[in-house]
Amino acid sequence: MVLFSLIRTFAGMNNDKWSKNVILVDADYVDKVAFDLIVNFERMIGRRIPQADMAKWLECVALDGGLREGSNETQVVLLHSKNKMENFLPSVFDELDGKAFNGQLGEFLISCVPVEELTTMDDLFIDSMQIIANAAEVSRLIIVPNAEHIYNKVREGLKDTDPDKHITILSMQPMQGGQFRQEILGYSLMAALGIRSAELTTDN
Repeated sequence: MVLFSLIRTFAGMNNDKWSKNVILVDADYVDKVAFDLIVNFERMIGRRIPQADMAKWLECVALDGGLREGSNETQVVLLHSKNKMENFLPSVFDELDGKAFNGQLGEFLISCVPVEELTTMDDLFIDSMQIIANAAEVSRLIIVPNAEHIYNKVREGLKDTDPDKHITILSMQPMQGGQFRQEILGYSLMAALGIRSAELTTDN
């Protein structure tokens, strides 16, 4: 079963338990958004923009989700249908899977889960989200879905979640309703791409 494999893959990262902090990402979608930003901002500011720094982006996402400096542990779950992300470094999922890095916010442990033939990205994302949101040990969940496409499913899937859990959705524009916080995805991606706000206000 796809879900059994999913639970075993995720939980196996941390002695069969989730971390208190989890980031769930539709990696296909985020990679596409990064590409769109690169194309648009290269034209706007007149310079080449490098691929996004994966570690920098995840730290910015965690900050958007309310995490602060300390010895935290955060699990990162990247759902994907391709072999790699074209607009991030590092980018190859087989190389990212099972890796970890440390920063000012603590340790980040990465798990990459492919979309298999028996499911779709939409179904895998919603099922994954509900599994994580309902895990007793998870107190902070940061979700990066293809919100413009499946936001209603995300909102419906979270409606019965424990109200004491700290849940944040990152999307490119504010979405209506929902019992969770919302942040703008573009800000964290701009930081990871090295785009400074001063560049956007300087006359060229």
